[in-house]
Amino acid sequence: MKQVLRKGFKHIVVEDVPDPPLTPHHVLVRPCYSLISSGTETASIHPDILKSVAHNPSQLKMVLSVARQQGPLATVDEVRARFESYAVLGYSGSGYVAAKHPTITDLEIGDRVVYGGEGTGHAETVVTGRNLVGRVPANVELPDASFATLGAIALNAVRTAGISIGDSVAVIGLGLVGQIIAQLARVHGASVSGFDLRQDRVELAKTLGIHHGFSDPSSIQDAILGVTDGRGADCVIIAAAAKSDAPCLTALSVCRDRGKIVVVGAVQLSFPWDRMYLKEIQLFMARAYGPGSYDPDYEKKGRDYPIAYVRWTENRNMEEFLRLISLGLVNVKPLISQIFPLDQAPAAYSAIMDPASRSLAMVLSYPQATEPVQPVPPSARKVANAPAQPTKIQLAIVGAGGIVKWAHMPVIRKFPGASVRAVYSTSGARAKTYAERYHASYSTTDYAQILSDPDTNLVLVVSRNQYHAPQALAALRAGKHVFVEKPIALTLDECRELHSAAAQSGTRFTVGFNRRFAPFYVAQKQRLARRAGPAVINVRVNSPGISGAYWMADPAIGGAILGEACHFVDLLYWLLDSEPVSVYACSLPIRAGEPIGQNNLSASFRFADGSVASLTYCTVGNDVSSGERVECFAPGFGVTTDTFRSLDVHERLGKHSRSFFADKGYEPQMNSFLNSILKGSSHPVGIVDGIRATLGCLKMLESAKSGEVCSIDLPALLA
Repeated sequence: MKQVLRKGFKHIVVEDVPDPPLTPHHVLVRPCYSLISSGTETASIHPDILKSVAHNPSQLKMVLSVARQQGPLATVDEVRARFESYAVLGYSGSGYVAAKHPTITDLEIGDRVVYGGEGTGHAETVVTGRNLVGRVPANVELPDASFATLGAIALNAVRTAGISIGDSVAVIGLGLVGQIIAQLARVHGASVSGFDLRQDRVELAKTLGIHHGFSDPSSIQDAILGVTDGRGADCVIIAAAAKSDAPCLTALSVCRDRGKIVVVGAVQLSFPWDRMYLKEIQLFMARAYGPGSYDPDYEKKGRDYPIAYVRWTENRNMEEFLRLISLGLVNVKPLISQIFPLDQAPAAYSAIMDPASRSLAMVLSYPQATEPVQPVPPSARKVANAPAQPTKIQLAIVGAGGIVKWAHMPVIRKFPGASVRAVYSTSGARAKTYAERYHASYSTTDYAQILSDPDTNLVLVVSRNQYHAPQALAALRAGKHVFVEKPIALTLDECRELHSAAAQSGTRFTVGFNRRFAPFYVAQKQRLARRAGPAVINVRVNSPGISGAYWMADPAIGGAILGEACHFVDLLYWLLDSEPVSVYACSLPIRAGEPIGQNNLSASFRFADGSVASLTYCTVGNDVSSGERVECFAPGFGVTTDTFRSLDVHERLGKHSRSFFADKGYEPQMNSFLNSILKGSSHPVGIVDGIRATLGCLKMLESAKSGEVCSIDLPALLA
């Protein structure tokens, strides 16, 4: 399909990308029209890169942080790649339902709908959650309907303001959202005044029904006092976008005593405390389309809020805005400056970003496609025969995350006989970015294409944790070699399925336990191998980044323990060369908010050789503390490693220390596995190691919940 993308920071292109996959609680829509907003959307396009960085110091901080962690060469390579990467633009459009997941029962193929949501984009096919799709009334034209997302944003602002009949409302900023807010405030029975520095926008707002319009900032206070009998506005809605606090100061100056200010636009929030206090101003923020915004359960999983408790959600706001258009109470036609066909999208963006332009909104048009496109049902795949030992490796990257860029691809690109055949991602733009960067033959959003490709002999699974097991399982059954990042799985049933499939496929399978290959951990193991008896090990891990809204913090998909602590369960087994047999664990109190209790625990392990180990994993620290510290004690010596950077050995003959830049073992790990495929050599990490680590983590969580010691019986699991 064709899609509008931003290439680098400033170039708008129309490219062929893979069609998006259909997922639960989502629908595929074939757009007829999509809206280009002059505000939110164009804000991400920076013709002047240096000025953009100067106005956004966080970008420079990110680069410096990466340089410290990855080194200057990798950082330069990544910055260069950013100028060639693709990003999706667009979040509002209208068209027809082309396909729907079986979980959707209240829409039909061919229904006229609007769609919204970040990442939907300007494309010939878009996928979006059911709660971000609304039906279009029969008498509403689809170009007008493409405004529904912007309309929901405006309607949520008006609802947040609590406007009632007779209120005096001032709208600061008459851009696209401001124009719609002004109309909606009038529909609510308010006397509406509008202010914008551009007189043409003020005149447009007057033609659309506002009662008073002003463009002179020096007289705005007197003007508003004049039309409100000296009281000031009951409510001021800031719909402007500015890097200064001027809109806020203007809003404060025209707001009456004990009035309300509602912020919609991206402005610098700066209000003088004394003036806010003396007027006792109420300040509100209007978040996106309304309740449901940024809630993944609502937007991605289709969990609606009960209407008895939440009357106006994102979806209901979108459909209500369309109803107001259908009744003629809101008019968006004059806001459309021009309609461009999809392939002329670069010209549309140039026109709307022209400083001399008076454009508020451009609309892209698409061929009207009403032919239903049914999703391809998943087919059962038989386990393929093990491939013959290859002479070269052609791998598929499954999931386009950061670890591919920083850890794996720098090694693979140097390995003779290895190349990237394909890139899979649910985001067509991201798949295309990685495919071009690594010179892949193709990119795809259809995992089945990877599995059926006879030229692909290795699948590198680096997707989110909840997809590791099903994607690795499908690759094994397709007869592919598999490298899967940890964790191998999230449940015992997944572990059993993977073990069975690996035994039948005869292919090579490994898990990304890179610590086994890190130089200081190797030295630590070598010293432990010479011990005269059982050992005592203490592991302390500090991972403050796995918290808040970061997806890895979610216990429903493994959280920090299954997702990260599995590294250290494997490390303990490998250092001791002994099976863990039991564990007792305690966690912080389990609650919904931070800190997430399940991600913060202390566990005590007992091993078959009599050794004991404690593992403390926490996300409540800070990044100033060292990341991980492993202390090993056995008769006559102690050996400690700290965050891959140092090794201290204490023996009767004295202390020996070494330190250098962190080597996390990614290169020897990947080289060892690739050689095992090409040369038939051994590789020390296999599927049983991944299963053992998952089992140990599940037992840790079980013990923390029950308060009991839990046995760890790997042979019984694999029997």
